[in-house]
Amino acid sequence: MPTITATIITKNEASKIEACLKSLDWVDEIIVLDSGSSDNTVDICRKFTQHVYETDWPGFGKQKNRAIEKASSDWVLSIDADEIITSALKQEIQQAILSKNFTGFQIPRLSSYCGQFIRYSGWRPDYVPRLFQSGKGQFNNSPIHERLNINGAIGKLKAPLIHHSFEDFEQVLNKVNHYSSLGAEQLYRNENNASLTKAIFKGWWAFFRTYIVKLGFLDGSKGVMLAISNAEGTYYKYVKLMLLHEKRAR
Repeated sequence: MPTITATIITKNEASKIEACLKSLDWVDEIIVLDSGSSDNTVDICRKFTQHVYETDWPGFGKQKNRAIEKASSDWVLSIDADEIITSALKQEIQQAILSKNFTGFQIPRLSSYCGQFIRYSGWRPDYVPRLFQSGKGQFNNSPIHERLNINGAIGKLKAPLIHHSFEDFEQVLNKVNHYSSLGAEQLYRNENNASLTKAIFKGWWAFFRTYIVKLGFLDGSKGVMLAISNAEGTYYKYVKLMLLHEKRAR
């Protein structure tokens, strides 16, 4: 039977990490890289694995690659601290790593928003590449929305990966602010321009795309909330980009 390592990066995930680690009690090895947690995340992780490392923060993609480099198994499963492997997905993964046809697999993700699993709004189907043969996968160096690139044929699994993305609206607001700042910095480095008109249009389109094009209205009140928060995050990103240009021009 091929061996498998699960890799996780953490920072202040005490409320979620235990459920994640419990769902990984069947893997051969768990690697955790923590970047300065001020809660008891590290203590919780050390109850489940001896491979817990405290590091600096170079960005999402680079940090996940650091974790991958420490894996010693035939296969690697990259998972986030707010995600859970169900028993159905576990069984499918154990079958998948016996495959001779694929070097990696995409997993459909089912995400929750303020207590409700979202089934439209552009959140499903949400296939994420997470499972790959050792040495065949690497994340790009993007500081936000990092993507795993797999070298070789990629298959698709059916059982969903459970993603508890936002437990309450406070988390939504914090993430909108944080990710819009990271996104603005990335756009600035890529020499993108912005104006208030562009920010307004981009925000409007984010709402329309989420709520109408991606059928967010079928998610009920949470679909409305999600569309608005997507619009806000996009608007803030381009406003922050505009202000970055103004500040650095001075």
